[in-house]
Amino acid sequence: MSLTLSIIKPDAVKRKISGEINALIEKNDIKIVAQKMIHLSIDDAKRFYGVHKERAFFKDLCEYMISNPIIVQVLEGKDVISRYRKLMGATNPANADENTIRKLYGLSVEENSVHGSDSPENAEIEVRFFFSEREMFNN
Repeated sequence: MSLTLSIIKPDAVKRKISGEINALIEKNDIKIVAQKMIHLSIDDAKRFYGVHKERAFFKDLCEYMISNPIIVQVLEGKDVISRYRKLMGATNPANADENTIRKLYGLSVEENSVHGSDSPENAEIEVRFFFSEREMFNN
């Protein structure tokens, strides 16, 4: 079993669709082992997305991520990183496969409702950014 980070982004929290997103996650045999709602500070957003600091969209991304609370979660399951990324769908909801989270709920490339770690290395970094060991209930 492996772990990955999931973020239900500001647009989805604002539209009150986190329950629908989590139902899809659980329906796909992915276990939520930690979860909390937080409001990122601009400094936290800049640190979390620091890998993109040289990209043109960095400032807008950080502003978007602090625009409303987010729900951060740790997901557990067999091949959970690749399975969750497939369930999320393409970054651009218009290009996402049918019945993926982003196709069903995403509004745009920026407001695409969810984030998921893209590798085991990043999953570990991202999970530890938001959660301590004692906050995870993977039993």
